[in-house]
Amino acid sequence: MPLGRNGMLRRLLSVIAVTAGLVSGASAVSAQAGVARGTTPDGSMTRAHAADGVLGANFNQNLGSLNYRELQAARATWIRGFFTMPDADHGDPADTTTLHTVLDASRRGYGTALSLKFPLAETEMPAAGTDAMAGELARLDKVLPVVMGRVDLLVIGNEPFIESRPQDRTDVLNDFYEAVAQRVIAYRRAQCPPACKTRLYMGALNRLDLPDRHTPAAERWMRFVRETPDIQGVDIHPHVPSREAAQPFLDYVLPRLRPDQTFLATEFSLVWYWKEHMSDPISAGFAERYGFPADAKVWQVIQAAIAHPFPQQQWDDFLSSSPWFESQRHYLRDQMETLRATGRLAMAGYGFRQDTLMVQNFGPDKVPWLLNSVFAPYTVQSAPNGLAGRGYPWIDDFRDLQLAPEHSQGD
Repeated sequence: MPLGRNGMLRRLLSVIAVTAGLVSGASAVSAQAGVARGTTPDGSMTRAHAADGVLGANFNQNLGSLNYRELQAARATWIRGFFTMPDADHGDPADTTTLHTVLDASRRGYGTALSLKFPLAETEMPAAGTDAMAGELARLDKVLPVVMGRVDLLVIGNEPFIESRPQDRTDVLNDFYEAVAQRVIAYRRAQCPPACKTRLYMGALNRLDLPDRHTPAAERWMRFVRETPDIQGVDIHPHVPSREAAQPFLDYVLPRLRPDQTFLATEFSLVWYWKEHMSDPISAGFAERYGFPADAKVWQVIQAAIAHPFPQQQWDDFLSSSPWFESQRHYLRDQMETLRATGRLAMAGYGFRQDTLMVQNFGPDKVPWLLNSVFAPYTVQSAPNGLAGRGYPWIDDFRDLQLAPEHSQGD
C-alpha cells in the first residue's frame, strides 16, 4: 500500500540506520519507541528498529549460541529467547547464560524479547496457597529484578498449552498463569518507573489452526489479556503445515484484543509441512551429482549432512532441487507480509540457528526444525570467513525484511 509522507520518512530513516552502519556515539535507550543503541564487539553502534512489525532472531533456549557477527550478517537488530524458570534455583539468575546474554545484547543496542517458561508438562499445575506455588513465585521474584526495565518485551509463559499436562489445560492453567501475571504486574508497578521500557505480553498460543484448540481455557486466556490494562497483548507461535494455516491464529486473537493491543509471533515456521516430506525421494539429478542412491529419501540426506556437514553449495542444491521446499523459498517474506498486514504486529522472531536438539537421533519421524534456520552450523560447513554455514534460502529475505518493517503496517 502507499507509504504516505510519514511512512516514507520512517522507511528512509530505517534504511539509513541499517545501511549506514551502525552509528558511533553514546549509548542511549528510548523505551517508548522501543529503540536502543549500544556498542557491538567492534565498537560500532547498533540501533534496534521500533517494535512495530519488526523481525528478530529467535534462539529459543540456546541464547548461548548467539554470535554477533551472524546477527550483523543478517542485519538483525532484535533477539528473542526463553528462560526456563527452574534455572533460577542455581544461584543468581543474572549469571545464567540465557539472562547474561539477553542483558549483554540489550547493552549493545539490540531489542530484546524474553519469554518465561514454566515446564509443567510432567507435574501437577501449582495451585494458589500450595508450597509448589510458593516455589514458583519465589523463582519469579529472583528473575524479575534481573530483567524488568532491561528487556523490551517480557512474555509471561512460553507455550503453556504444551508445557502442561492435558488434564490441567482448564481453569487450573488459567488460575496459575493469571497469578503469575499479577505478580509480574505488581512488581513492574512498584519497581519500574512509569516510563518502564519493559512491555508485558501473555504467551504463547499454539495450533490455533486446529478448531479443537479453541477451548474454554483459551477463551479465558484471551479474556484475561483483553481485560488487564497492564498487558500489551498476546504471543502466538504459528508453526503450521501451510502458510494459509497461520490465518486462523490471526482470526482468533485479533478480535479478542483491545484496539490498543498488539501481538507477537516470537516463533513461526512451516515445520509441519517440512515433516510431511521427510520420506519423499530426493531428486535424481542431486542423487547422481553427489553420489546418493537413486532411492534415497529426504531424511537420509539430512542425516548424512548431520554426520558430515555439506559444503554450502551441496546443501543449497539439495533443498533447491526439492520441489516441495523450493516452492516455499519465500515463505519468510510471505508470512511476514501477512503478519504485518494486520497493522497489529509488534515483533516476530524467526529461528536463527540450528542447535544440538534438532540434530540428535535424526530419522524419518524427527520433527525437522533444522530446516527453518537462517544459519545451519550442524548441516553445513563454515564459510571461508569463519561464519557458520547458512540454511537455504532464508538469509536474503531476512535481511530485506529488516529495512523497513513499517511499510506493511499501514500509515
